[in-house]
Amino acid sequence: MRLAELVATADAVAATTSRRAKVELLGGLLARLDAFEVPIAVAWLAGRLRQGRIGLGGAALRSAFAGGSLPAATTPSPLSLFDALPSPAIETGPLTLSEVDAAFARLAESRGPGVAATRTRLLGELFARADEAEKDFLVRLLHGELRQGALGAVMEEAVARATGLPLPAVRRAAMLAGDLEPVASAALAEGATGLERFRLALFRPLLPMLAQPAADLDEALARLGEAALETKLDGARIQVHRAGDEVRVWSRALREVTPAVPEVVEAVRALPLRAAILDGEAIALSPDGRPRPFQETMRRFGRRLDVERLRAELPLATVLFDVLHLDGDDCLDRPQEERFALLTARAPGLVVRSLRTSDPGAAARFLDEALAGGHEGLVAKDPRAPYVAGGRGAAWLKVKSAHTLDLVVLAAEWGNGRRKGWLSNLHLGAYDPEHGSYVMLGKTFKGLTDELLAWQTQAFPEHATRRSEHVVHLRPHFVVEIDFDGVQASPRYPAGMALRLARVKRYRPDKTPEQADTIDTVRDLFERARRPGASSSARASPPA
Repeated sequence: MRLAELVATADAVAATTSRRAKVELLGGLLARLDAFEVPIAVAWLAGRLRQGRIGLGGAALRSAFAGGSLPAATTPSPLSLFDALPSPAIETGPLTLSEVDAAFARLAESRGPGVAATRTRLLGELFARADEAEKDFLVRLLHGELRQGALGAVMEEAVARATGLPLPAVRRAAMLAGDLEPVASAALAEGATGLERFRLALFRPLLPMLAQPAADLDEALARLGEAALETKLDGARIQVHRAGDEVRVWSRALREVTPAVPEVVEAVRALPLRAAILDGEAIALSPDGRPRPFQETMRRFGRRLDVERLRAELPLATVLFDVLHLDGDDCLDRPQEERFALLTARAPGLVVRSLRTSDPGAAARFLDEALAGGHEGLVAKDPRAPYVAGGRGAAWLKVKSAHTLDLVVLAAEWGNGRRKGWLSNLHLGAYDPEHGSYVMLGKTFKGLTDELLAWQTQAFPEHATRRSEHVVHLRPHFVVEIDFDGVQASPRYPAGMALRLARVKRYRPDKTPEQADTIDTVRDLFERARRPGASSSARASPPA
């Protein structure tokens, strides 16, 4: 398929607000693809490069273009950068998906001396054949700014439409695969038979089940009735797979972290079982058993060097709250109460503290004890519900003492006074699935320590898309957890809403922008606060 055809479809998807129209456009495109083009198109339409990061951040672009002569403070727009590329004598004709994907692969593989010149040449060859619409699409794809509403559920519906397969079957396959690309390829090539290949498998991680917000404990019990309450830990989500003595660990984002967490490996290897897939958290605890700050736990992840030294400084505790597979039996479709009973029997000493009750008084005491222990709050679970990997359904509800949102940093302003020379005031945004773009919800510099200011100033420019005298605009990359006191009406911002008293709690390196809260969550909080009799906690209920 020609790149121009995919670009035209992406533009049409971005131009419509109708979910049905988006699905029809995407489904029609998928049906016209050759088999080898399906994973390319699915990744690009979801705004992702199949090769991951390919070394073309802001600094790399400045180095690649115009011989590196562009001043750091005046980075031009991405399109003007590509206009500066040489136009060597190369083959002509329309670009195809496979040609562009191969070019990105060569860029990703470029290493060693002269890499900047090599990338400049490769980009020049690619963009010499692209028209303006194709250039715009590719630039936004390279910068992580391609948001046209083809993410997640919409793309799953498009695959179902293109293949005529039931949507639940497509969604379950994607859940088990942890990625829609292979599922789309199998569905389009083999139909229902292709989807049957996607089963729960050891050492193939699947997306974790997520929770919805509850305004307070009363709302959680009203929605669930009798609930299984669990302490909500402020640790790092982990998924642990074991077969015999082999144990491997994945993070929330499905990145393998086994070498960084030997305590988790040892704890699970010691359990009386042969094979399992376990869901839980790793958390750094103080000698008195209270949790250390989240940032300290995250110091242990992603490290392959000095692991033993860090282990001595910040030992990790393993806490489990679910089992997805046990000794040859898949447990996903079993109710939570059965899964938890299996876990309790087979993982003694590692299971999260829990209470099953419908009594508001008992639930309040459980919450108070969790908060007194330094934890975030609790998770209320429906005992009858299956495990819905990758889903944020109503079967799991979070109740926290603090009111927080996970938002994406859209830009940062240069500071004044004592903060002069540092990137300070953050522009905060949430993704709008309907329009395929990020919506700004306010700004804040509150909660930023000198350490965070220095880190932002160093880290942000690498992800800059454009700059003005006072503002550095960023591609979606950094997720930050924000405390706030409510959502209020505001004509200043496009969504008509803004956060009250927003304050930075922490950055979330364990989350991708796709895992941050959407504008739908914020709008739900806003609408809930407008209802008659809404409590103060409802006005600032904790999001997922």
